[in-house]
Amino acid sequence: MAKLILIGAGPGDEDLITLKAIKKLQEADVVLYDALANESLVEYATKASVKKYVGKRYGCHALSQDEINATIVDYASKYETIVRLKGGDPFVFGRSHEEITAATAAGMEVEVVPGITSAIAVPELAGIQLTLRGVAESFWVTTGTTRSGEISNDIRLAAASSATVVILMAMSKLEGIMDIFTQNGKAQTPVAIIQNGSTLQQKMVIGNVRDITFRAQHEQLGNPAIIVVGEVVNHILKNKSTLEAITLAPTEKQRKA
Repeated sequence: MAKLILIGAGPGDEDLITLKAIKKLQEADVVLYDALANESLVEYATKASVKKYVGKRYGCHALSQDEINATIVDYASKYETIVRLKGGDPFVFGRSHEEITAATAAGMEVEVVPGITSAIAVPELAGIQLTLRGVAESFWVTTGTTRSGEISNDIRLAAASSATVVILMAMSKLEGIMDIFTQNGKAQTPVAIIQNGSTLQQKMVIGNVRDITFRAQHEQLGNPAIIVVGEVVNHILKNKSTLEAITLAPTEKQRKA
C-alpha cells in the first residue's frame, strides 16, 4: 500500500524544518513540493526518483489543487512513499484535507509531520511577541481572503477584539482590511508587515492602520507576507535595541550563495 506523508517545511529558513521531517524526506520515493517550501530541503530526499514542483503562489499556480490531488494518486500506483512538502505547517491554510481525502479514497495510508507555522515564527523572528504580558492576552490567526476572493468575515470579528491579529494571504486586500480596522476605532493601532520572513530576503515595514497601506506600497511589499496588527508591534518601536539584537543567522549554504 502506498503512503502519503504530508510534511511541514517551516516558514522558509531551511534550518527550521524538524528532524522528523528530514527523516521522512529520506524515505521518499517521490517529493511534491510547494512554492513556500525552501527548495534546498528537497536535497534530503536522496532516495527519491521524482522531485516535482507543484507550487502555488497568489495568482500563479503550477498545478491546480485538483491536479495536485490527481498527481498524488497517480504516483501512488507506481511508487511506495509520496511526500508532500508544504511551507509552514500543513494544517494551517495548507489544503491538506483535500489531499488526504483524495489519498484515502485511493486506498493510501496517510502520515502527517507538523511544521513550524509562519504565523508565529515570522513575527517572532522579527522581534514581535504576539502575546505580551499586560499588552495582549490572545492572538488571532486568520486568512485575509476566502475561497471566493472576498475579505474574510473573521477579519471583522478580529478587528473588534483586543487581541493581536495575524493575517496571512492578505496583501491583495490590504487597504480594504485596514478600512475594517479603522471602522472599529483602530486607525492608530500599530501594524507590521513582514515579507519573506525567516529568509535572507526578509523585509519589514512598520506603521499603523491608517498609513500602513501607503508604506507597504512605497516599499513595494507583496506576497508572501505576514501582517501583524496590535499594540505588541508598538513594543518593538519603543525598544529599537531589541530589533537590532535579533539577527537571522544564515546557514552555510546561504553564506556560500
